[in-house]
Amino acid sequence: MTQAAARPARRDGQVPRESLRKAVPLLREIGDLKRVRTAGGGLSMGERAFCRSWAGLVRGGDPGRTAVRECAAAVAGARLAGIDGPVLRRCGLAADEAVAVLERSVAQHADRMDPVTSGLLREALPELVEEPCEGSAPGFAVVLCAQPRAGATCPGRPRLMVEPPESHGDHCWAVAVYGALLARAFGAAPGDVFLLGLAHHLHNAVLPDAGFAGEELLGEHLPAVLARLTRQALADLPAALAVRVEPLLALREGAGSPAARAFHAADVLDRVLQVRHHARAVAFTAEQALEELDLVHPCAVSGFHRAVLDAAEIT
Repeated sequence: MTQAAARPARRDGQVPRESLRKAVPLLREIGDLKRVRTAGGGLSMGERAFCRSWAGLVRGGDPGRTAVRECAAAVAGARLAGIDGPVLRRCGLAADEAVAVLERSVAQHADRMDPVTSGLLREALPELVEEPCEGSAPGFAVVLCAQPRAGATCPGRPRLMVEPPESHGDHCWAVAVYGALLARAFGAAPGDVFLLGLAHHLHNAVLPDAGFAGEELLGEHLPAVLARLTRQALADLPAALAVRVEPLLALREGAGSPAARAFHAADVLDRVLQVRHHARAVAFTAEQALEELDLVHPCAVSGFHRAVLDAAEIT
C-alpha cells in the first residue's frame, strides 16, 4: 500500500468504530491461518508468512510492498486455507487462472475492507502465483515460530492453559496483517504498522513467555531485559532495516500516533480473537457442522449419504 494511498482520513485519537466492526469477521478468518498446516512443513500458514516476510525484508524488500503482498495472501487464504498461488500453479493452472482463483477468494471479503485497500490487494495478486524467492529468515524469526505464547495470565492467579498454544510467529504475523489492513482507517502508513507488528516480540526469541504475570514478577529487571534482548535481535538485521524497525518499537508504549493506534488495535483484537477461538472450539457441537456448515453437503450422492446416516442412526 503506497504511503499516499494509505494516509486518508483519520488522524485523531478516535476509534474508527464502523471500520473495526466491519473488519472483525475477516480478521477472525485470517487468524485461522495460524491453525492451517499442509504437507511438507511443520509450520502453520501464518508462521510461513511470518518467516517469508522477514526473509523478504532482509533481502531489501520495501515494507509497504511486503505489507500489501502479505495482506493479499492472508485475505485470499482466509477461505482457500493452504491452497495458495504456488500450489495452484503446481496443480497445473496457468498464472492467470491461479490469479482468478485468488481474486474470487478476495472478492468474498470486499465488503469487509475499504475500497482502496481492497483494490491494492487485488493488484498484488499476480505477485503471489509464483514460487517465493529463495532466502532465509533471520534466526530470531525461526525461534519465534517455536516459542509458545503464554495465553491469558493475571498476577497472583494460576495461568489459564489452552492447547495447543499459538506461537509468537503466528501472533506477530497476525498483528502485522491486521494492523496493515486497518492502517487506512487510522490514517497510518501500512508499512510502518506491518513492521511494528512483525517485530513487537523480538525479545521473546530468548525470553520464554510467562505473560503479564511473569512480567510483573520480573519487576524492576523487565525494562533492561527487554531492551537488551531486543538489541540482540536487531543486530541480526541489515543495518538499514534495523534503523527502520528500532524507532517503531517505541510506539508500543502509547497510542499517540496513527501507527501506534493501528498497531494496538491489531494487537488487542488478535489477543481477544485467539481466546474466543479456544472458547468456540470447546463449545463446538456436531449439530453446528451438520446444520450450519453443511457437513453432508449437496452432491451427486448426498441422498445416499443421508440414507446411510439414517440407517446408522447417527444423524
